[in-house]
Amino acid sequence: MTENEPLNESSQSNGKIVAIDNGGRLNGNNHANGKFQKSKALPMPEHIEAPCCRDIHGAKEPPDGGMRAWLVMISAFLCNGVIFGIINTYGVIHKLLTERLQEQGDTDASSKAALVGSMTIGTTFLLSPVAGCLTDKIGLRLTTLIGGILSSGGLLLSSFFTYSTGALYVTYGIMFGLGAALAYTPTLAILGHYFKRYLGKVSGFVTAGSSVFTVILPPGMDYLIKSYDLETTLRIMSVICTFVILCSFVYKPLHPPPAPPKKKPGRSKASMVMRSIINVEIWKRKKYVIWALCIPMALFGYFVPYVHMMKFVQMSYPNNDQNLPVMSIGITSGLGRLIFGAIADLPGVNRIYLQQLSLSCIGVVTILLPLTSSYVLLIVFSLIMGLFDGCFISLLGPIAYEICGPSGATQAIGFLLGLSSLPLTIGPPVAGIIFDKTGSYTIPLILAGIPPIIGSAILFLIRFIRDDPSLEKTNGVMVTANGTDANGGDNDEDVEKHLASKQIQPLMNGHSKAATLNGNGSVEHRPESETHDPAAANGKARLADTESLTDALPSYKENV
Repeated sequence: MTENEPLNESSQSNGKIVAIDNGGRLNGNNHANGKFQKSKALPMPEHIEAPCCRDIHGAKEPPDGGMRAWLVMISAFLCNGVIFGIINTYGVIHKLLTERLQEQGDTDASSKAALVGSMTIGTTFLLSPVAGCLTDKIGLRLTTLIGGILSSGGLLLSSFFTYSTGALYVTYGIMFGLGAALAYTPTLAILGHYFKRYLGKVSGFVTAGSSVFTVILPPGMDYLIKSYDLETTLRIMSVICTFVILCSFVYKPLHPPPAPPKKKPGRSKASMVMRSIINVEIWKRKKYVIWALCIPMALFGYFVPYVHMMKFVQMSYPNNDQNLPVMSIGITSGLGRLIFGAIADLPGVNRIYLQQLSLSCIGVVTILLPLTSSYVLLIVFSLIMGLFDGCFISLLGPIAYEICGPSGATQAIGFLLGLSSLPLTIGPPVAGIIFDKTGSYTIPLILAGIPPIIGSAILFLIRFIRDDPSLEKTNGVMVTANGTDANGGDNDEDVEKHLASKQIQPLMNGHSKAATLNGNGSVEHRPESETHDPAAANGKARLADTESLTDALPSYKENV
């Protein structure tokens, strides 16, 4: 009988189904259209792979390769590069926008033009939790599509309001920033659907996209502005953003979103609404809470060198190139994402420890910046800072997946970025205020190096937190010990699959325990000698195992 041939009357008589566990896989005779075929009992345990195994185990494992997976990786690289390439090169637009406002007699031209770019980066991070919640509600693909439309539309509208900062606050600062948030969070989240073994390497490659585009875009934008004008440049950038729209169609998720919660007695309507929007389960994980609070704490001083580096070089080394330190950070940041992404995939490497190392090194180097009197040494420090900056960025996605699993990673990333928006926005202005008071960057840079070191030290608390035994991640669905899904629902399809797999699990734990189901539906135990299991469990345990198997195959009796 072939694998896909349905059962017939002749095959239903005087036969048995044999279920043998051989190294964690349920083996039996062929399975067709969700039903088991019948055959004579095998005299000895034999490995016969059943197509139903994947159905029993639930969701697919990440393929870690294949045409679709590599296409997702390239699309994520383009999305990340386009979004942050444009954000990071706002300085080119800032210069021309400031000149236009000064021509209009605006005395606050520089600060008003700078606020446009600040609103963009602030909106991108602040609204990342919204992107995470929206992704779980409508999906990765649609969220990225909306983000691409908003970012492209925001740049297009900005080209018509280049003389009005008030309008640019809305079109460039908020509209483009919101689109960037909606596109960036799914770009990190989709990687865990297609990669597991190589997730670190792939995350490093994808996040390196921003470094590549940050190097490519500035000279291109300079050429467009000199050859045409700012309006045309913004419209061409709008066209470039349409790549995000095209890439969104590649983002086909492999893991189902978290199941919606079901109403329980005593649970208020407001609680139900909140649980339907926010994956509250990630906040029950102590490791994530520590990580999500320590990272924003470390970022209070993280962005200060990037904002004030050119001014610092101008004051401390007036006869040297002001752009070289920033370029050095950008180049080694891209290399760091590739190098440490590969290191993070090595066996035995703790990704959280690796991120702690990166934060500590960034903090130490930041403190050393104002203490050096050599421009060459300053370049060396900049190279080191960029290398560990790449390490820090490339590990955000993999750590979120490691702590919260596929079902919680999207919102885990979103909330982390949202919490980080405040320190990233506050740190540089505070350093600027201290500089205005003291006339020196020594104190601002020393103070900026302290938070990354403190945040890195507090992350050691994760070492003392054990995984909560009442929660476990199974095939991307967080399930509690009592069989309810982590968002509060009962008896959902994913939870039922999980319980089914847990019931069959005793038959799939290493030793070959075998049982047969006779044609009349009764359970027949195989002799111990036929199982080749020297450490077989006692009779009661074996009976429980076979009864669990009977419960897990309800379709069998319909065909007997």
